[in-house]
Amino acid sequence: MTTQKQGFLQSLWDFFCSLKLSISLLIGLALVSIIGTVIPQAPSIPEEYIRSLSQTKLQLYDKLGFFDMYHSWWFILLLYLLTVNLVACSIKRLPRVWKIVSEPNLIFDEGLERSLSLTRDLKLKGDAASLKDKLTGFLSSEFATPVVTEQNGEIHLFAQKNPWCRLGVYVVHLSIIIIFIGALIGSFYGYKAYVQIVEGSSVSAAQGRNDKMVDLGFAVKLEKFSVSFYNTGAPKEFKSILTILENGQPVPGYVNIPVVVNDPLTYKGFTFYQSSYGPASEGGTFYFTMRERKGGAPVRVAAHQGDMVQLPGGRTMRVVESTQDVSPVIPQLSGPAARVEVHAPGKQPESFIVFRNYPELDAERGGDLIFTYDGSDEKFYTGLQVAKDPGVWVVWLGCTLMVVGIIMAFFLSHKRLWVRIAANGRVVVGGSASKNQPAFQGAFETLVDKMEKL
Repeated sequence: MTTQKQGFLQSLWDFFCSLKLSISLLIGLALVSIIGTVIPQAPSIPEEYIRSLSQTKLQLYDKLGFFDMYHSWWFILLLYLLTVNLVACSIKRLPRVWKIVSEPNLIFDEGLERSLSLTRDLKLKGDAASLKDKLTGFLSSEFATPVVTEQNGEIHLFAQKNPWCRLGVYVVHLSIIIIFIGALIGSFYGYKAYVQIVEGSSVSAAQGRNDKMVDLGFAVKLEKFSVSFYNTGAPKEFKSILTILENGQPVPGYVNIPVVVNDPLTYKGFTFYQSSYGPASEGGTFYFTMRERKGGAPVRVAAHQGDMVQLPGGRTMRVVESTQDVSPVIPQLSGPAARVEVHAPGKQPESFIVFRNYPELDAERGGDLIFTYDGSDEKFYTGLQVAKDPGVWVVWLGCTLMVVGIIMAFFLSHKRLWVRIAANGRVVVGGSASKNQPAFQGAFETLVDKMEKL
């Protein structure tokens, strides 16, 4: 029974120490991250995306946690398993590496000599004591200060460079664990929310997951919103000008801050990312100048979309629809435009488009009334994703450690030199390096050549 139990525990231990497990978990996390990137995440999932999914797919995605990927139980389980895997691997291998670093072999005996690929026999002048002094000084100036050990009538010199670089992989392991801890802190104590702000208004709460409202503790005001387009009609840039308010007053340093995609605003741990935009439901006022074709003074007309407005001569008009850029519909034109409908007594309603950037075009229409579109004060709303992640500094600490660990592991080499001085004056030199053996071999040959000239 005891043997079976030990066998199971040993198998479990070997499982968590497995490199295959590490690779499998990393691949799993990569796949999960791809899903979380491709599929919109709560709470800012566009309604159009939800409507594009079938009911079966919608339920499947919801049950698998695809809409909140980084809070799903199986994503967190993968993080836990990888953490255990890294800790187990480190516990298994670190003691041996630590012994190499902290307890180097100071005695250059024949067994060690046979295990080295780089060894040279030298013929140097002088007795053992004088050779010890000369070689100690030489290694101190050319390589590293050696440790001198005498044993069985022989003198052994040992010098090394960068022994701590062997711990680089464990620094990387530690950094990954710290990053996971930071991610879990962000997952448990942070959140993502979404907020819509109409131009000129402010909000002090955002909508979090499960429609839970999050109190920001301050207010965010949208001073102005603007959007520019490519010739194809696709949005080129949409920008929100935000001001932070505390107790109704602007916060110095946080007034009229532009926020665009990939350039968020951060205040008191909350980060506001530009996410979406659209026309505000409350609408605005559209302004036109109208004149009779046969002559007369121009008349200024103001109208809300859909409302019927009285015109001279018993006519009426209303704004049917509008756009801030007409190029997606009429590629050869650009800028704001509005479709109006004019009703004249005894005539069929007349519908046409007037363009703000092309005031001369309506005269070519041939109607009794000539309109120019002067623009509107139509308001937009901006959609901002609100994120608060108290684990972000822990993640940054982990990232910094990871860079340090990678430099130690991949760009530094543990170089060691042994010298044995026999009583008869025979000198044997050996060396090894943990990485880049060809480069070390060249350096070793250069050092030995210099020793021969001492």
